[in-house]
Amino acid sequence: MSTVKIAAIDLGTVSSRLLCAEMSNGQITASTKRTVITDLGERVDATGVFAPAAIDRVTQACTEFVREAREFGAHHVCCTLTSAARDVSNGNDLLDRLRDLGLVPQVIPGEVEARLTFYGVAHDFANERIAVADSGGGSTELVVGRASDGGLELDCAESLNIGCRRVTERFFSSVPPSADELDKAAAWARAQFEPYWAGLANRPERLVAVGGTVTTLVAMVHELAVYDSHFVHLRDLTIEQVEDGIDRMRSLTVEQIAQLPGIQAKRAPVILAGAIVVRELMRAGGYGCLTVSENSLLAGAAATIYEAAMSGRTVIGWIPELSSW
Repeated sequence: MSTVKIAAIDLGTVSSRLLCAEMSNGQITASTKRTVITDLGERVDATGVFAPAAIDRVTQACTEFVREAREFGAHHVCCTLTSAARDVSNGNDLLDRLRDLGLVPQVIPGEVEARLTFYGVAHDFANERIAVADSGGGSTELVVGRASDGGLELDCAESLNIGCRRVTERFFSSVPPSADELDKAAAWARAQFEPYWAGLANRPERLVAVGGTVTTLVAMVHELAVYDSHFVHLRDLTIEQVEDGIDRMRSLTVEQIAQLPGIQAKRAPVILAGAIVVRELMRAGGYGCLTVSENSLLAGAAATIYEAAMSGRTVIGWIPELSSW
C-alpha cells in the first residue's frame, strides 16, 4: 500500500503540538513532532473563558503548523482541542480563527481523549493489561486496557478535571507557594484520583504516563541539558524521584525553577503543581513507579486519521473530521 501523509494537531491547556507522519499499513514509518507552549488554559479555571492573548498565541502556533503541514504534503489533517476548550463559554472565538486557517477543529470529549492516548501508547505494551494516565494542564485522562492482534480492550476510560495549570491557579497564590497551599493542593489532588482506583476490580501492575509533566520530570531527574526523546521514552520514574523533584522546586521562584536542568522556561510556572498531581496519582493508585511514554494522543490520532481516511472505520470508534488539501 502506498504511503499516506497525515498531520495531527492537538491544542491542549498548556501546549500546542503538531505531528507530521508518513504512514503505511496503519503504521508510522517516519515522523516529526513540534511542541509550542501556548498556555491556552491561562485563567480558564477562574474565568471560564479564553483570554484574548491565549487565543492569539494558539492562532500564531497553528498558522505555523498549517504552513508546515502543507510543506510536508499532508493528505489529511486533524485538529483536536481538549480540556481547556471543554471548559469555556467563548470557544467559538478560537474555533473561528482555526477555521479561517483551513482547519476543521474538534473539541473532543474526555473519554475520546483517553482512548486516543491509550491507542497511541499501547503498541509498546502488546498483550499487557496496563493503566495509562495523560496528565495535562487542565485534565488527567485515565484508562485501563490491553492491546492485542484482536484490537483494543478498554475499561474505565475517564477524564478528571485535574491538571498542572488548574492546580497552580486554584491553589497557589504565588510560586513558591506556602506549605499550607502545597498541602491543600496535594490533598485535593489525591481526592480526585482515589475514586477511580477504588472502582477498579483489578488494578494493572504497570502504570504508563504521558504528557509534558512526566517527560519534564525525567529530564530534570537526569539533568538533561538537551532534551532527548529517545532517552525519555519508556524510562521509569519512581515516586521517590518525583518527591525529590518536588523538594527541589518547592521553595524556588519561577525564574529559579526555569534554571534547573531539563526544565523549559515556559513550563516552569506549572511544573511544581504538575509534579504534585503525578505524585498523588501514584499514591492513590498504590504505584511506586511508572513508565513514561513519548507516545500519546498524537500517535493515537495519527493511526485514527489513517483508518478514517482509508476505510471510514476506526479501532477506537471515533471518526475524526479531516481537512484534505
